[in-house]
Amino acid sequence: MRTTSRLSERARELDSADPLGGMRTKFLGHDDAAVPAYLDGNSLGRPLAATLETLGDFVRSQWGGRLIRGWDEGWLALPRHIGDQLGEHVLGAAPGQCVVADSTTVLLYKLARAAVTAVSDGGKRNEIVLDRDNFPTDRYVMEGIAAECGLTLRWVDAEYDGGVRPEAVAAAVGPQTALVVLSHVAYRSGFVADVPAITELVHSAGGRVLWDLCHSAGSVPAELDAWKVDYAAGCSYKYLNGGPGAPAWAYVAARHQANFEQPIRGWLGAGDPFGMGRDYVPAAGIQRVVSGTPPILGMLAMQDMITLISEAGMDAVREKSMQLTSFAVEAFDEVLAPLGAVLASPRDPLQRGSHITIDHPGSRDVTARLWEQGVIPDYRNPNGIRLGLSPLSTSFAETWAGIEAVAAGLGATVRP
Repeated sequence: MRTTSRLSERARELDSADPLGGMRTKFLGHDDAAVPAYLDGNSLGRPLAATLETLGDFVRSQWGGRLIRGWDEGWLALPRHIGDQLGEHVLGAAPGQCVVADSTTVLLYKLARAAVTAVSDGGKRNEIVLDRDNFPTDRYVMEGIAAECGLTLRWVDAEYDGGVRPEAVAAAVGPQTALVVLSHVAYRSGFVADVPAITELVHSAGGRVLWDLCHSAGSVPAELDAWKVDYAAGCSYKYLNGGPGAPAWAYVAARHQANFEQPIRGWLGAGDPFGMGRDYVPAAGIQRVVSGTPPILGMLAMQDMITLISEAGMDAVREKSMQLTSFAVEAFDEVLAPLGAVLASPRDPLQRGSHITIDHPGSRDVTARLWEQGVIPDYRNPNGIRLGLSPLSTSFAETWAGIEAVAAGLGATVRP
């Protein structure tokens, strides 16, 4: 079968020429024959082998050895320390603007609530702008804040196989805009938004912008400082490989920290948490974004991945990501499009994150059967198979194995 043979050979050639190919061996399960294709790293990244040692050593020597003393000996500083590492190597943020805490949902609430309070202008700015195709959490949180604060939601429609473009934002913002909430990379289509252009548009209208980087942090470079972003948040269990339920991270530009009004006032966001004061006095700087006790174990796994990304370099990670998705699109055209599948992601690699979505009426059933075979893509309503290609842990051969299995599941008959 010429098509499968050619694509298989093409995958081998790309793997042989891949300067980051050796990093795949650093991940647990990369050679597991029972899982021939793991294409869901954009939902849960593979664990690093180094993390076994990291967590084991922590349990033995720190948690088990130092016990409660560990908080005073460094654990309390980890959210800011790892936040700075993330800012330096992944987010393009100077020190003192990123912190690891909570979940993405909680951080989106904190940042958005603080933003609309800061720019209210006596209630004149009373609109939150967001898109209908954003991840449900983002939409639900903003709906809740609008109800809580008496604000109006102004919805922007996104292209089905793309996302929100600057012209759509320009048509939606105005003198009533308090906050715009968008995703850097769209969770369904993989579309990469023009963050600097949209951020500038929002600022010109007098509002602020909150970017969700859940599907970009660790796979698509960000320059939050250079782009003049106000706020950003994202999870750490996708391309940052922090593990199930690992904590999220927040970015608050230094210029906004002094008037950041914390809506969830926990003791570790106070200036003197161990003073046990009667009244809440916020900490200075990024620490005021914190509420409660930091989740240490997930942060340590995340730190291991940040170290690996720093070794590879985000530019190289992005280049590998674009090559992987380009190969996936090439394979789609040859073996999936003839079966009636539709590419629901941008064709321009510069406009794609590290996943593509393939629509087909049989996607739900096919995905369930593939999981039983150890081929693991993702399913997203209404009828999409999402292929998440994590640059440092996914090979081209693995990508082809997954797509070939999808084709077989959709009833492919490849003719010579």
